[in-house]
Amino acid sequence: MMIPEGLFDQVIAPGMASDSRATKTAHLPFPTVTPDIPKVHHQYSTETGHKTLWVVCVVMGVSSLVFYLMAMRVPVQKRLLHTITAFITTIAFLSYYAMATGTGINIHTTVIKETKLHVITELVKRQVFWARYVDWALTTPLLLLDLSLLAGINGASIVVLMFSDVVMILSGLFAAFSRDEAQGWGWYAFACLAYLNIVYQLGYKGRHAVSTKDNKTKVFFGAISLFTLILWTLYPIVWGVADGARVVNVDGEIIAYAVLDILAKPVFGFWLLLTHDAMSRTSPSIGGFWAHGLSSEGTLRVSVNM
Repeated sequence: MMIPEGLFDQVIAPGMASDSRATKTAHLPFPTVTPDIPKVHHQYSTETGHKTLWVVCVVMGVSSLVFYLMAMRVPVQKRLLHTITAFITTIAFLSYYAMATGTGINIHTTVIKETKLHVITELVKRQVFWARYVDWALTTPLLLLDLSLLAGINGASIVVLMFSDVVMILSGLFAAFSRDEAQGWGWYAFACLAYLNIVYQLGYKGRHAVSTKDNKTKVFFGAISLFTLILWTLYPIVWGVADGARVVNVDGEIIAYAVLDILAKPVFGFWLLLTHDAMSRTSPSIGGFWAHGLSSEGTLRVSVNM
């Protein structure tokens, strides 16, 4: 069967032409969508901060060795302040080693700006040295214990003093890891309130306790406690301009805390122990279990009455 020439063009082609005309569309531009990507500020330490951490680590380590050697030169009954002070710099050494090697650091994100629909538009990613807070939580109570023993503060006041100190440090830690600025400043306020109680306990109760001692002890306690409180007042200021307001970069934060830590720990320790060794009456003498261990007279006995 023969198909007449041109039949395909007459029957099929018009249909295809109409289909092609039906599917033809105008070239319109795609709508532009702006993704909600927040602006991120990165704040990290540089080589300057890293070297500073190593320098302080060495200072704390050497100071610890010297303090242990100084402790070995005095009788065990007079060794309490030496031991506590050596523990302080030893913990600080471990903390700075952790930060210098990158172990005690975390990257924390803080929301800076957020819309009414809770869309984050700006945030900050900043290094937080959490090992520093572990250091402070352990060493600052020991520092206060040194001063309390020097002044002769009673046990009840020492417990309140050390509890306030732990509250202060933990509040600072929570402030550093807060989600937004409002939470951070709230925790910061709690830390400052706890610090005010420390000032009261150490300044008022400590001065009252040391008033019964000799004049040299009173003068020495007044000087070293004032030195400590001035340094401790600078810590929340550094936190406020560094972690809080982020006006100071991470390197500046590291250097500021490094200077304060060296003054508050090794310098404080050498001043305390050298004066302690020169003024034997200022040092608490502890016998009993501290010097001799448990004897038959000091053992605990538990009896059950049937």
